[in-house]
Amino acid sequence: MILELAPAKINLALHVRARRADGYHELETLFAFLRDGDQIRISPGPASFTIDGPFGAGLATEGDNLVTRAMKSFAQTFEIEPEYIIVLTKNLPIASGIGGGSADAAATLRALARLNHIALDDPRLFACADALGSDVPACLLGRSAIGTGRGEQLAPLDGLTDTPVLLVNPGVAVSTAAVFRGWGGKDLGPIGEGPLLDIARAGRNDLEPPARALAPVIGDVLDRLAKTAPSLARMSGSGATCFALYADGSERSRAADAIRAHDPAWWCLESTLA
Repeated sequence: MILELAPAKINLALHVRARRADGYHELETLFAFLRDGDQIRISPGPASFTIDGPFGAGLATEGDNLVTRAMKSFAQTFEIEPEYIIVLTKNLPIASGIGGGSADAAATLRALARLNHIALDDPRLFACADALGSDVPACLLGRSAIGTGRGEQLAPLDGLTDTPVLLVNPGVAVSTAAVFRGWGGKDLGPIGEGPLLDIARAGRNDLEPPARALAPVIGDVLDRLAKTAPSLARMSGSGATCFALYADGSERSRAADAIRAHDPAWWCLESTLA
């Protein structure tokens, strides 16, 4: 059996530069990954897919699931029989802007590659990831990087490893498609250069305004995080999860305690950047 972590993804910055004729958007985004997330367990056996974990009830094991799509894509690409038992432990909220299904699909590809003795840098594996979704290549890479194009063109970066991070989700799901439709269409400029934290601080998330219009509680989360004096607080992806970075773990823990005391129903995750 292979146990593979599907780390939560955050967008330290997310700049939408243009709408494309193919229906996608031209992006510049700064990816980072946590040391916590969902888990994929895969072992040879009669083909099956089950889901457990705190957020497992919100997903179906049948239909258009990215994990099963990743399995099928891998099997077709590498010409193997899709005879594997797959268990997804869903620890992250669904439709929350922190990778989720993309990270699960990427973890499935990595686990299958290890089981079949295929190098993780095999370009065919990246092609599988790219076909599954715009965030899947970054989740397959699993390290800080600037993503351009749809987000699939990746330039790895160093920095911020071990930085304490707090994720907060107010318990609402927002539609990625609806958030992108709400983007105002104005290019506010590119991502800068320099140390990773400086790039992030100088950046922005262009999807935050339309996401807040759809779910005003996102603004409440960001206001609450700002009061904890983080080095950076921002919404991730298309929302509704927000994150904050801190100088040390004690600051992060105090912030988490304050958030939980304010609204115990909000989901919080204390972690560090990988």
